Amino acid sequence: MTLSLVSGLILLQTYGPTGFNERLALDNDVALKREMVAAFHEAYLQYPEIPQGLLEAIAFVQTRWSQPESSQEDHNHQPSALGVMGLYRESPGFEPTLEWAAQAYGVDPETLIESPRLCILATAALADHLIYNNGLAGQDLEAMGPVLAELSGIQGKGEISEYAKTSFIYDALLALDRGYDDHGIAINQRNIAWEQVFSADQLSKLRVPLIHMDLDRDEIEFPGYEREPQSETLVPLEGASNLSKSTDYGPALWVASPYFGTRGTSIRTVSIHTMQGSYAGTINWFKSNPYSVSAHYLVRSSDGQITQMVREANRANHTYAHNAYTLGIEHEGYINNAAWYTSAMYAASAALVRHFCQRYGIDPQSCYGGPASSGINVLSDSVHIKGHQHFSNNTHTDPGINWNWASYKNLIVGSTSQTTLLDSFESSEGHFNTSPAYSGSTQGISSTSTADRTTSLKHAGSYSEQIMLKDNPNTQANWEVRFLSGSGSPGANVPLAKAGGRVGFWIFSGGSGLSAAVGVDDSDGTERSIAKSIPANQWTYLGWKLDDSAEWNAWVGGNGIITASSVTLDAIWFFRAETSYTVYLYLDDVTYRRE
Repeated sequence: MTLSLVSGLILLQTYGPTGFNERLALDNDVALKREMVAAFHEAYLQYPEIPQGLLEAIAFVQTRWSQPESSQEDHNHQPSALGVMGLYRESPGFEPTLEWAAQAYGVDPETLIESPRLCILATAALADHLIYNNGLAGQDLEAMGPVLAELSGIQGKGEISEYAKTSFIYDALLALDRGYDDHGIAINQRNIAWEQVFSADQLSKLRVPLIHMDLDRDEIEFPGYEREPQSETLVPLEGASNLSKSTDYGPALWVASPYFGTRGTSIRTVSIHTMQGSYAGTINWFKSNPYSVSAHYLVRSSDGQITQMVREANRANHTYAHNAYTLGIEHEGYINNAAWYTSAMYAASAALVRHFCQRYGIDPQSCYGGPASSGINVLSDSVHIKGHQHFSNNTHTDPGINWNWASYKNLIVGSTSQTTLLDSFESSEGHFNTSPAYSGSTQGISSTSTADRTTSLKHAGSYSEQIMLKDNPNTQANWEVRFLSGSGSPGANVPLAKAGGRVGFWIFSGGSGLSAAVGVDDSDGTERSIAKSIPANQWTYLGWKLDDSAEWNAWVGGNGIITASSVTLDAIWFFRAETSYTVYLYLDDVTYRRE
């Protein structure tokens, strides 16, 4: 009996059939990522002109550091991205990057599809060739736009193709700007000088976050543009740009697909799709493809940006016999990889569906909210918001087993829980009127760190609390910041019932690598929650259940379990590895919810 077989039997006995498959998939994923880490290291040694992090960013944008299944569903007839680097065969709308990379490294193209190492090294060889061919040797990441444009595989020179290419470049650089770490594959966060990469019009179209732009100046000046204070993005002044906006749905951009027709009936259903490809590639595909496929809206994974390609009044070609009465939303990613389905994507898509419900009288409660499934699972015609896989007379299985229908429906319908707003920062700082550097338990940050109300960025209303964290240069300690509620006095805070209770807040971080927790005053001391990561450059709600012991640890005098029937909020905690960068956090709507 081989060692691998013995190991497999042990796993099967330990985890059971279902757990065995999940554990095996996890082990395979970890093994793949370790192989990729070694290959990335080898590639940078062979091709030192490639800026560090560029290869990891391309693989992240194309495949989320995974090996696409060779039998993956052919959605919208769109050519598949192959290998861990997401390369293409020559096909309508796409350049033969698979053949280019193989030729650059001197190997057979087919070997790149199944070998992560060879795929990475061959792509590196192609990138190195493009760097020298474009005269970019010795240049920084910001200069790599032409290289990324060619590596995207997107074909064409028209306005829509150029928009698709710049979207790919943006996503790759955004991965570097935010930083990621997944089972050892690390993209170190760095501040991208966006204004060196894109024109003002491109910055506005892509909705590039300006948090990191021009760190030496407080103001960013582009003739004919201004900074939009809430989103911190660049927007054109009245009449200053030909930026196309959707006339159907305000937050969306408008890029026209030629593939549409008349409806002949009223809109009553929404079809949820997964692209089986990238946002940039699908925009390019819907612009020109031999199958005339299209959809009304496309949603980007990284930040929830939406592009409309067919007017709502027209029929798009996305759900076969049901097109006449259906609106279609395509979501970036692949059905076999849950990493594409981000909170930003869910939130943006749900907001779009709420718009549909209000405009066309679709009942939000008619959204499917059951378990996700693979394969085709036809639902009743009374379910008006559902996946492509839920329609009759079709062969597609998206959005598949990884789409969280219960959470998505809740975003569309709205929570039925009772919510108490503890601090909104609209009229004052409320309970959070003490500097984050005040508490004696805080470490790593400078006493010049501040917290002030601001209108520059907020989740709701007109104000949020801006928390500026500066490093203490006299210590190398990691940051642990206790941001006190009611100066840390239990008597100054609102009692919160334990049973069914959840305390949380909305948070926006201008940098990566941060996590947050909350502390509560219990009857037997102070308990502190587990820390949860804060995604960079997007509003995220973090919450903790008071009656779930798995979410709590002991702190001062506590036992790690909330024992009292009610507690009070002691503080919000922020954690980060020591850094010399100043980090800005935005806190809004500190809430208590009881289910």
